[in-house]
Amino acid sequence: MNVTDSIKYIGVYDKDLDLFEGQYPLSHGVTYNSYMIMDEKIAIMDTVDRRGKDAWLANLEKALAGRNPDYLIVSHMEPDHGACVQIAAKKYPHMKIVGNVKTFTMIDEYFELNDQTKRVLVKEGDTLELGKHILQFMMAPMVHWPEVMMTYDQTENILFSADAFGTFYDDTHPWINEARRYYTNIVGKYGLQVKNVLKKAQKLKIDMICPLHGPVLKEDIAQYIRYYELWSTYTPEESGILIACASIHGHTMEAAQILASLLEEQGEKVILRDLSRTDVSYVIADAFMYDRIVLAASSYDGGVFCPMEQFIHHLKSKNFQNRSIAFIENGTWAPSANKAMKEVLDCLKGLDYMEPSITIRGALKEESVEELKSLAKIIMEGGCIDEVCV
Repeated sequence: MNVTDSIKYIGVYDKDLDLFEGQYPLSHGVTYNSYMIMDEKIAIMDTVDRRGKDAWLANLEKALAGRNPDYLIVSHMEPDHGACVQIAAKKYPHMKIVGNVKTFTMIDEYFELNDQTKRVLVKEGDTLELGKHILQFMMAPMVHWPEVMMTYDQTENILFSADAFGTFYDDTHPWINEARRYYTNIVGKYGLQVKNVLKKAQKLKIDMICPLHGPVLKEDIAQYIRYYELWSTYTPEESGILIACASIHGHTMEAAQILASLLEEQGEKVILRDLSRTDVSYVIADAFMYDRIVLAASSYDGGVFCPMEQFIHHLKSKNFQNRSIAFIENGTWAPSANKAMKEVLDCLKGLDYMEPSITIRGALKEESVEELKSLAKIIMEGGCIDEVCV
């Protein structure tokens, strides 16, 4: 496939992979993107996961059409992209490997390259001329590994963005659906680092983005950058309410359902997630999307029911910020969920607790329904400010 007249796509679609990074479920697999810039000199832009080795080597050989590559540019050493570096170096011994100091440290941790392998060390702002194409290197540490760098093709205004702007494969839905889940779960912790890279990107004229996962982005580039600006600053995309529920015997879920109905009757956008049945990665994405969250959980072993405990620890690990949160707990003899949830979340910045929290003891009673009605009003008053929503 041609990205442009002089840039070829040589990546691989792994449709059989069911778990990304051993934890994120995939419904349609994932792509390992690799590109080749054809000029007086040839540059390969990253390799692929070992699962795609044979297909990648076939794509590479076909695209080369008898020529030999001059450079392999390594944007990211995570094994789903860097697994074939040594294989390529052995197959093309005169090819030079391009990376930064941290790139080569990691290469030596994964491989034992031949002493004859030539290395080209680059740093922020350095350029590499292939002929007509001039490549400029931009360091992107912790987006989402410390060695990550992006490459800007000054000739065709293309940003090779490493893992940034990537997405899990799903051609049945818009890019945003799985891109959000990809970003929030994999890159979400590193908002500050993403902001720093975006500042650099804003100085460039970008007509196309070539990420290491998902489709090449060719139209309305500002839209994709805008989403990254929101996510990296932990700003809600839109006004809405996520109700995340962890219920043991169904009474807590009943309360969550009643609250959802009350809010929807007033025109609020609500999504109710059962944490016992929905993978946490999808709920993390929802949390980044909306401006308000309700955490509804059963008490359990003096703390909070395990699916909720897992979810809030994921929020904490992603450095989650800037939301209004309401709490509902259920506990027959010793309610403990609200306290346990707040203890985990208290260290996060910009969280506004919508009080009072609700305590249910066992089955739902009329007085609990009245409390839910009062909570619904409080939640509606804590809605998203229009200016910060897309």
